[in-house]
Amino acid sequence: MSEKRVHEGRVIPPAAKGAISAVDGLAALRQIVSAAHECWVIHEQESTKRARLRTYEQTEVAKIKAAESVLKHYFDQVFTERRAVYEEMFARLDQAMETDQPEMVHSVLRGIVDVAQSSPLANIGDLSQIRAALDDPDHEWEL
Repeated sequence: MSEKRVHEGRVIPPAAKGAISAVDGLAALRQIVSAAHECWVIHEQESTKRARLRTYEQTEVAKIKAAESVLKHYFDQVFTERRAVYEEMFARLDQAMETDQPEMVHSVLRGIVDVAQSSPLANIGDLSQIRAALDDPDHEWEL
């Protein structure tokens, strides 16, 4: 509850001035019960809010861990593929240089540069789309 509530009630005079009537005693009891009930309601509301926050936290942590797993798998796959591409291209470069084929050397070098200039992250796309996909439990990831 964001706003503070002021409790109002009637002040009962001290007992020395006279006996407290049953009506005044009942009114005081009602005020105590009302304040205790309000305290209990606020406690329950705040407990519910805390439980929702804990659930939200657990859900977000699970989403982050799932995204981390997908991203690690993606990087493992992409960099494994890139390593294989580079190994093959450098083998072809060596072969072209050994057989004295300048056109082939030029083509292979151009390919090596093109692969080096492309980032594995360029194909991921907009991060907000990734977040939307992570939030969608029915989304199918294709790697």
